[in-house]
Amino acid sequence: MVLTGIRGSALKPLALWWLVFLLPLLPLAWLFDQAWSMNLGADPAQAIVKFTGLWTLRLLWITLAITPLRRIFHWGWLQRYRRMLGLYTLFYAVVHLLAFATFILGWRPDLLLRELSERPYIVVGSLALLLLIPLGVTSTRGMQRRLGARWVKLHRLVYVIALLAMVHFIWQIRSSFEDQLLYGVILAALLGYRLWVRRRSFKRQSR
Repeated sequence: MVLTGIRGSALKPLALWWLVFLLPLLPLAWLFDQAWSMNLGADPAQAIVKFTGLWTLRLLWITLAITPLRRIFHWGWLQRYRRMLGLYTLFYAVVHLLAFATFILGWRPDLLLRELSERPYIVVGSLALLLLIPLGVTSTRGMQRRLGARWVKLHRLVYVIALLAMVHFIWQIRSSFEDQLLYGVILAALLGYRLWVRRRSFKRQSR
């Protein structure tokens, strides 16, 4: 009975880990299914690029939400999944870039140079991805031990990345801005909470 209880308690975190691991792959599986069924609308290339970009943003926001949720609701177990969700954010960002380069530019350097000069949102998005890469590379526990305090400073770049990603999203507004407003409000809440915590901590230390 005791052995069964131990095995059951060990299986729960393992099952949860697999659930968190597989869930971010569902949007990609849905996209493949829609592409295979030719249900991506009149402009499949734009649909793929937009879909992967939105999920990059969503996963980044979810990653940023882990700390507030952990502190507010005392959900310490969430912390172990932050790195995984951060890596999924990088993964979707790379897929987003590859989709843009493949389906929109056709890997033509002349089109890339023209897009970079005429569309500043591409420059901002590319910068966000470039900053995201070192966070992914240094996300392991070994790198965290090696870098020490510098690791914390480096990973604070995620806030800059989030702001750049939001600007990238806003500059693509064509007619409706409801989505941008929603994502902007969520980001403001996530960053505002962190500023409030830092301010409260500073006040306590200065007493």
